[in-house]
Amino acid sequence: MKGEMKNILVTGALGQIGSELTMALRERYGAENVVAADIREIPDSEVVQSGPFYYVDVTQRASLDVIIRKHKIDTIFHMAAILSATGEKNPQKCWEVNVGGTLNVLNAAVDYKLTRVIIPSSIAAFGPDTPKENTPNDTILRPTTMYGITKVVGERLGDYYVLKYGVDVRGLRYPGIISAETLPGGGTTDYAVEVFYKAIEEGRYTFFVRPDTRLPMMYMPDCIKATIQLAEADFSRLKHHCDFNVGSMSFSAGELAEEIKKHIPNFEYDFKPDYRQEIADSWPRSVDDSVAREEWGWQPEWDLARMTKDMLKKLRKRYEEGNLYKGRK
Repeated sequence: MKGEMKNILVTGALGQIGSELTMALRERYGAENVVAADIREIPDSEVVQSGPFYYVDVTQRASLDVIIRKHKIDTIFHMAAILSATGEKNPQKCWEVNVGGTLNVLNAAVDYKLTRVIIPSSIAAFGPDTPKENTPNDTILRPTTMYGITKVVGERLGDYYVLKYGVDVRGLRYPGIISAETLPGGGTTDYAVEVFYKAIEEGRYTFFVRPDTRLPMMYMPDCIKATIQLAEADFSRLKHHCDFNVGSMSFSAGELAEEIKKHIPNFEYDFKPDYRQEIADSWPRSVDDSVAREEWGWQPEWDLARMTKDMLKKLRKRYEEGNLYKGRK
């Protein structure tokens, strides 16, 4: 419940989701009550300037302890992670950050008796054996990427700490996230963000997946809404904890290109699939999020048409002002 979260730490606070989540939480709970942490620092970013910020490597437990004690942290939104495409380039690092970092956060939650921990998962937790259409919440998890493997481990660890130690751990499986504020950070669904920037800046884009590649996607406002809504849900209503499917929209790369073309008639695009195609092919085409809707009232607000219009409007304005990429790299 909202009243139980007073002093919040967000790890990975300068990432694609973390940056916007941090600002939303500061608006909701007060800037001084939401501590941001990341392994990098962007001095001119709003996250760094608008409230407490620390350089933190989540694989080093001591750095987490210092912040938890100093700010009397009771809630952690653990957003720090190595994403899918980047994880395939360095599987060892992916494991160390995603699993080691998660264990550090969970153990800190036990030691400091934290109120709540939110650890997002991903549709990457699924794999080629999982039903592709309307993927059930409770189904086989046999991913073929290191990122996906670490996300399954994270889900199971979270549930274990709920049962073993009574920690309130919650998580939701993010689909591809599209944002007008921050660039993606090495994920397989990055094309769904990059295409908007390139359409405005250059009038053309080369997708790194096939035109028929269909994946679950979500616009950032819905992503932030879902994350906070789950964090504030009544624990007694939750039968699941760390593995909620959340859906919003599913579309193919070709459909996305055509939707953009409705607004930019001269937009040109082509498709040159690379190593990320195999990753995309192992993921669901759509997900069944009825469990999230039932247990904590999830309801998305954005669809492809409305999102495309809003994305282009925001990015056009920045382009005209000459700061399309400012603070976003």
